[in-house]
Amino acid sequence: MTSVLIVDDHILVRTGIERILAETEGIKVIGQASSGEEAIQKARELAPNIVLMDVKMPGIGGIEATRKITHSNSAIGVIGLTASGDETFVQRLLQAGARGYLTKGTSYEEVVRAIRLVASGQFYVDPTLTSGMFARDSQNNNPFAQLSEREMQVTLMIVNCQKVQEIADSLFVSPRTVNTYRYRIFEKLAVRNDVELTHLAMRHKLVDVTD
Repeated sequence: MTSVLIVDDHILVRTGIERILAETEGIKVIGQASSGEEAIQKARELAPNIVLMDVKMPGIGGIEATRKITHSNSAIGVIGLTASGDETFVQRLLQAGARGYLTKGTSYEEVVRAIRLVASGQFYVDPTLTSGMFARDSQNNNPFAQLSEREMQVTLMIVNCQKVQEIADSLFVSPRTVNTYRYRIFEKLAVRNDVELTHLAMRHKLVDVTD
């Protein structure tokens, strides 16, 4: 039996996935989490075979949560789940230790297939994603590709309307450190403030405008 932990900040998404998987032979949902922080805790407590991880969430987000979970227990297979198939997210998620990536428009059959493949030790990337994406120089296509892992994490927290102190508390750093990252991000992306950063993120589909 393959055990699954579902992580998404939208309860309707979590509930919908659980209901779908409830009828699937050989797969059992053993828990849900609504944030990266809760996912880390639940993964430690429940030790699921698979974590279906929403990438874009408030707090530390899915990429950092994936890194911490896979570092703590490499036997857990994390499959990223998001509304967009942006190459930057796919690459960063896989670099963080995930073994699969699904878009939320994926069919039920593909979700089950991904879970079973990753549970068996293989890798899975949604077939709807652009073929050959890893062969291209994403830095030429997406300005966010030049950011470091930590800078990308701070960027996602900023565009999700988190304040400097909230970001500092989540990352266990000082507000001054957060502002240092912030100014570095602005310089690299040639933006002047949080509003311009958010608009740039929206243009490159790093923000789910339907949320």
